[in-house]
Amino acid sequence: MSDASETLVVGKIGAPYGVKGWVKITSYTDQPEGIFDYAPWLLKSEGGLKELKVDQWREHNKGLIAKLAGVDDRDAVDRLKNLEIVISAEQLPELEEGDFYWRDLVGMQVVTEKGYNLGTVRELFETGSNDVLVVKANINDAFGQKERMIPYLIDQVVKKVDPAAKTITVDWEPDF
Repeated sequence: MSDASETLVVGKIGAPYGVKGWVKITSYTDQPEGIFDYAPWLLKSEGGLKELKVDQWREHNKGLIAKLAGVDDRDAVDRLKNLEIVISAEQLPELEEGDFYWRDLVGMQVVTEKGYNLGTVRELFETGSNDVLVVKANINDAFGQKERMIPYLIDQVVKKVDPAAKTITVDWEPDF
């Protein structure tokens, strides 16, 4: 498995915890302990991806710690510090009809209901109330926009997501 496009970053290896090979884990999953639902982990280093299994894990002081298979002392943990934890995209659960992973939306064209192309989804981010599409405007945007932030509100703003056509149709004014 060498193609990085087939993997997703779900966390990062932190500092050693103790002297027996335990390590602090930074999780990027919605529920932090959800990172342990994925097995095996792949560690991303300059040499590529290395498979790693978790022997044990537990919560500790509002964080997570884990004992990794074959990592038995503080020095071994230190060599893994700051490496990204990735999983195969195939390990993600299937979503219900109409639900999408953010990674599926990145790169899609965003068009208004009137047919104006607002640009391409560059990224998404979460706010307290809703997710936001960051849309990179086309070079020749008639309204001089370089980027738009559009709330990802199904039915209110986002009217249709068409994965086959790679388009998201929105109720949004191009000059906003």
